[in-house]
Amino acid sequence: MPETHEIIIVGAGLSGLSTAHFLRNSAPDLDILILEQDGRPGGAVRSFQDQGYLAEWGPHGFLDNNEASRALLQQTGLDRIAQKAPLGSFVRYVCHKGRLVQLPQKPQALLATPLLSPLGKLRLLGDLFKKPRTEEQSVGQWAAYRFGTEILPLVDAAITGTFAGDYERLSIDAVMPGVRTLEKEAGSVLKGLLRKKKAAGSGVLPAMTSFPQGMEQLVTTLATGVNILYHSPVRAISRRHDAWEIHTENKTYGAATLIVALPVNRALTLLDAHAPPLAAIPTARIATVALGFTDTAQVPFGFGYLAPERENRFAMGALFSTHMFPGRAPKGSVLMEALVGGRRHPERLELPDDELVSRIYDDLKKLIPLPEPPCFTRVLRGDGSIPQLEMGYPALLSWKESLEQALDGLHICGFGWEGIGMNDMMKTAKAVADRIL
Repeated sequence: MPETHEIIIVGAGLSGLSTAHFLRNSAPDLDILILEQDGRPGGAVRSFQDQGYLAEWGPHGFLDNNEASRALLQQTGLDRIAQKAPLGSFVRYVCHKGRLVQLPQKPQALLATPLLSPLGKLRLLGDLFKKPRTEEQSVGQWAAYRFGTEILPLVDAAITGTFAGDYERLSIDAVMPGVRTLEKEAGSVLKGLLRKKKAAGSGVLPAMTSFPQGMEQLVTTLATGVNILYHSPVRAISRRHDAWEIHTENKTYGAATLIVALPVNRALTLLDAHAPPLAAIPTARIATVALGFTDTAQVPFGFGYLAPERENRFAMGALFSTHMFPGRAPKGSVLMEALVGGRRHPERLELPDDELVSRIYDDLKKLIPLPEPPCFTRVLRGDGSIPQLEMGYPALLSWKESLEQALDGLHICGFGWEGIGMNDMMKTAKAVADRIL
């Protein structure tokens, strides 16, 4: 007979841990078991510490403008120690014609930015007169239609920073569903944003959020006191007598409620008997290269910079880590975390560590005054990859929703389902928990 529990969660990443938290917060006596294939919780959320430097293998933070993530921090007490870097105070840069240019923080700043020509700035207003197209489009097609082709390098930079992806392949309906809703309801994006701002009133810009021990502090807190069985990869799931059976290599478990909280492609492997429209979706891998410098390095104040593909840079961009959050480097030192690889350049990840460091340093010093070479370097090559929500992905979401409705007690969430951001995962986790409760 299988070992039974009320709820079994497959995966102890951020999605699985967040779902378990929201369930236990409302119903502490629920019998929940999490099955995790690795020997640690958190999945892609993992921090690195060495010689006084603190960097990230995976995500570097999340914005505090999401109701679910705010509730999670408050309920765990993490809100009392969270580190904040407000968007209103920290500027962002884009590489433009071989130099760093500040991105406009406010609409009126667009009038002065050198990132667009006068005609390009005027073309942005063309959005007001463009009827929404209902068919699926790539992010690039959509942006060019609504705002003109001059905006594409900025769109490219934004997509690079979020997905490490290719804006000509990613689906606008998958990547920016909220913006698409505004466009369709108001007739244009600008009209929709104006209505939204008027309804919300004058609000404060959100802040990027992290923790004193890095992002891993979030998942270790969520994992405390949770029944997690590590080194237990799930090989198959099946439906039997109105309950779910979950099969690992050595044991079978039973549960009335099953939550598959896995990255998209791992979930699709488990669910392949239910004929998903795609066997897998593309992914992008990146490496984070942590570079420590003495404080002679003249790192501009802000979050960091991103480089559009047309700039032909080796690094996709870099985070100015010691500006964003305190305690990221020893006294008298600064830390930058450069990103390399992505959907367009996976071949760069095959280079040895010393060559990656050398080429990134050469790239950075052409943009930032770095009088001395780095005094600390580490190449962080994560095991995971970033799901690419490309054309055809909306059909996959529709299949997922139909499957959840057809199979009682099945819930699906995880990295790449309904977004790739930490806020996306915590929001979906709360929605799953609310449905179950």
